[in-house]
Amino acid sequence: MSSYPALRLRRTRSTGWSRRLHAETVLTPADLIWPLFVCEGRGVEEPIAALPGVSRWSVDNIVARGREARDLGIPCLALFPYTQPDRRTEDGREALNPDNLMCQAIRALKDAVPEIGVLTDVALDPYTSHGHDGLVDAAGYVVNDTTADMLVRQALNQAAAGADIIAPSDMMDGRIGMIRGALEADAHHNVQIMSYAAKYASAFYGPFRDAVGSRGLLKGDKKTYQMDSANAEEALREVGLDLAEGADTVMVKPGLPYLDIIVRVREAFKVPVFAYQVSGEYAMIEAAVAVGAADRDAMVLETLMAFKRAGCSGVLTYHAAHAARLLGG
Repeated sequence: MSSYPALRLRRTRSTGWSRRLHAETVLTPADLIWPLFVCEGRGVEEPIAALPGVSRWSVDNIVARGREARDLGIPCLALFPYTQPDRRTEDGREALNPDNLMCQAIRALKDAVPEIGVLTDVALDPYTSHGHDGLVDAAGYVVNDTTADMLVRQALNQAAAGADIIAPSDMMDGRIGMIRGALEADAHHNVQIMSYAAKYASAFYGPFRDAVGSRGLLKGDKKTYQMDSANAEEALREVGLDLAEGADTVMVKPGLPYLDIIVRVREAFKVPVFAYQVSGEYAMIEAAVAVGAADRDAMVLETLMAFKRAGCSGVLTYHAAHAARLLGG
C-alpha cells in the first residue's frame, strides 16, 4: 500500500457521487420490517404515548398500513395484538382463538395485500393476565415444556390464518424444533421460522409493554427465560440450537446495545441475521428530536446503517415507513 501524499483516503469522499460509488454498505426499503400493533374496532387509531408517532390500529387500518408498506417497498409487516383485559387469562388461551386479533389481521392483509409478508409474534405475553411470555406455576416460575406446547398450538393457529413467518419471541428451550415439526406435520412446509434466538432481558422494552398492554400486569421480571446482558457465548449457543432445530433465520434483540452479538452471530453461522430496533431505542431517538438534540432523519438512517454494517439482513424498526420515504421507497 502506498502512503501519503500518493494515498489520500479523502479523495473518494470529496463528492457525493463518489461517496455513493464507494459505499461498502447499502440500505434500502427492502431491508426493513415494520412492526404494527393491532386493536379492536373499525377506523381506530390509538396513539401510544410512550412511542410518539406510533399507534395501535384496527384491522382495517392495518390493511391500509399494508398498502402503504407495499408502495414504499417495505416487504414485510410484524404484527402484535393489544388484547382487551377481559380476554386475558392465566393460561393465555386467547392466543389459540382462530378469530383473535392476530388472525383477523393476518387474513385481512393476505386478502388485500398478498404480496406483503406477514410476520407473527409467538409468545403468550399479549394474552396472559400476568404479563409473562409463558405459563406460570404456583411459585410464579415460567414453566418451559407446557408453555412450549401452547406455543406450538399458537403457531399452528397463525399459520392456518396465513402467516408467512412465525417468530417465537418467548425464549423457551426446545420450542423451535417443536414448532417446526408441527408445521411440517400440518403441511405448512413453506412457513418460515424467524427465531428470537438471542433475546436479552432488557431495560429497553418498556414502551412495547405499554403498546400491548402488559406493563402494568407483569409480575416480577423475565430474567429466568430471557438472556443475561452480560453473556455473549451463551447467545451463540442459543443461535446454534435454534438453527439445528429448524429456524430459517435468527434475530438479536435489542439492537444497538447488542451490535457485537450481531457481528459474532453472522461470523459464526453465516446465516441471515435480523435485529429488532426495539421500542426503547425508538423512544430515545424521538426524545432527542423533541428537545432539539438531534436530527431525526440523520439518526434514523445512521442507526439502520449500523445494523446493516454489522451484518444484518434486515431490521425490525418502528421507523420503517419514515426510513423508506427517506430512502426513496
